[in-house]
Amino acid sequence: MADPIYDVIIIGGSYAGLSAALQLARARRSVLIIDEGERRNRFASHSHGFLTQDGVDPARIAADARAQVMQYQTVGWLSGRAERAARIEMNDASGAGFEVFANGQRHISRRLLLATGVKDILPAMPGLAERWGKSVFHCPYCHGYELNKGQIGVIAGSELSMHHALMLPDWGTTTLLLNDAFEPTAEQLQSLAMRGVSIERSPVEAISGHADIMLADGRTLSFAGLFALAPFEMTTPIPLELGLEFEEGPIGSPIRTDPMKETSMPGVFACGDAARPMASVALAVGDGNLAGAGLHRSLLFGKI
Repeated sequence: MADPIYDVIIIGGSYAGLSAALQLARARRSVLIIDEGERRNRFASHSHGFLTQDGVDPARIAADARAQVMQYQTVGWLSGRAERAARIEMNDASGAGFEVFANGQRHISRRLLLATGVKDILPAMPGLAERWGKSVFHCPYCHGYELNKGQIGVIAGSELSMHHALMLPDWGTTTLLLNDAFEPTAEQLQSLAMRGVSIERSPVEAISGHADIMLADGRTLSFAGLFALAPFEMTTPIPLELGLEFEEGPIGSPIRTDPMKETSMPGVFACGDAARPMASVALAVGDGNLAGAGLHRSLLFGKI
């Protein structure tokens, strides 16, 4: 018996992948979602900034989205990791397609969507990893309001931390912990002073309690919340193995796409955190919606 040929295989079943799948399912296209269950925001207990879902547990948003998408009979779900993917020639007049290997099995589709997300590379600081998404954050828009104008600490990772430090006074009294990462210029010091940002030069030894900073000089500073830079990388080597182009960014390189989310390889689309520099649930859902429409249009009018 021949293997089924899906219209689209989606690698990644979080917000972006599910949003794209919904568009395709409503166009009565066959879809296989392959997901290993590692949402980027799995450490956070609440999601904010998404209309109708503000303050909801992100796990619940993902679960509700999956339940809704799986009501469509043309959508299949495979729990597991996509190990590799490649472009192949199809045995019909449709031209090329794709094969994806997951759980030791081969799956074939006419189009491929990478909604794989990214992995945050956390600073190597004792106490930080276990507080990530709980009292140590990277996005003020997602978590700043809930700090209730309390004391906020920015742990510098590089000069890029100036961006955090200059933004965060809108959410609370801010201290920039330089942590030997860089020394502000005279102009930068002036900008920080104008925003009311305090500077702490003693290096950070560890984080304890809720968001307590233990300094090298023996002092402990307590904060309502902390912000830190976290560069990101792809969660899978598949985009690189496919030879896709990337956009160079200050803390990571997302996959380059055109306005309809098609990558540099015809027939391969990408959306969500893997394909955009800014990240949020709302942006991922919108990106997936656009990718689903782009994929449907490609299936209708394109040939690869």
